Amino acid sequence: MSPDPAELTLVDRWQHNFPLVAKPFEVIGRAAALNERETIGVFRRLHEIGVISRIGAVVRPNTVGASTLAALQVPPERLEEVAAIVSREPLVTHNYERTHPLNLWFVIAGADAEMIAATIESIMLQTGLEAIDLPMLRAYHLGLGFSLTAPPAKREMAVPCGHYRPDPRDRSILAAIENGLPLVEQPYRAVAEQLDLDQAEIIDRLDHLTGAGIVTRFGCVVRHDKLGFNSNAMAVWDVPDDMVDFVAASFIRNPHVTLCYRRPRHLPLWPYNVFCMVHAKARQQAYAVIDEINLLADTGLNKQAVLFSTRCFKQRGAVFSNAGKGLN
Repeated sequence: MSPDPAELTLVDRWQHNFPLVAKPFEVIGRAAALNERETIGVFRRLHEIGVISRIGAVVRPNTVGASTLAALQVPPERLEEVAAIVSREPLVTHNYERTHPLNLWFVIAGADAEMIAATIESIMLQTGLEAIDLPMLRAYHLGLGFSLTAPPAKREMAVPCGHYRPDPRDRSILAAIENGLPLVEQPYRAVAEQLDLDQAEIIDRLDHLTGAGIVTRFGCVVRHDKLGFNSNAMAVWDVPDDMVDFVAASFIRNPHVTLCYRRPRHLPLWPYNVFCMVHAKARQQAYAVIDEINLLADTGLNKQAVLFSTRCFKQRGAVFSNAGKGLN
């Protein structure tokens, strides 16, 4: 079953800025002419059919914890076997097959760099394959969400994180909601009771994390493939190092670019250092966006590639429950 237009509008509206108040579903329902119980019912149904993976925090990489993007070149006959090994690793949050000789791509997120390195080492030992590690060097756009019902808005270069003073409660709060807020009348109180904290503390720390840019988005995390966005393209370029900032600033002005960041090259297998994500309903639409940003940034002659995801083996939020260590 697919969401009806009213449900889709509700999800779209609350991809960002989910209310940090005692009874958020009452606030949301009021704007949609629904009562609190009806509103919770809508979100529960959308979660059950897989349109929403969770309602929660999207955390800026390498702030509260560490993360990286890694890839393997897997013989086709071993792909499902190796993908299963990768997905079993608890710190792997995303695991995709993509159209490239480096055909298995996965994100690892954990408490610190040592845990990330240990996960990569474990995967290499179990599979007998060499992984390339591509940690983020700079983020230019980390929206991780786009309008489902209206033309996307223009945007500017991402600003650095604001002032953030680490608090020992932060990691435990993020761990408690890493699978999403509970879909109950007072979700923050439920989290507070789990952690033996006050509801006001939960709301205050989430508000502080969002205001400081540590949480880049707090709201509905949507499974776009369930809504017909099946052409998930990772476009990559080899850009001279002194031109990367200029090129990225041009790329992110296109509202259809949903992510843009810089990662290291890994020669000889991987000569690319600029990454963009484009989500579209058909490949020709994704290619049209890539053609447009190439034209505006004058990167059409740069070495480049487009990797479409063909299978999703795992997708979840970042893992914070392996903590117990201080904040990074």
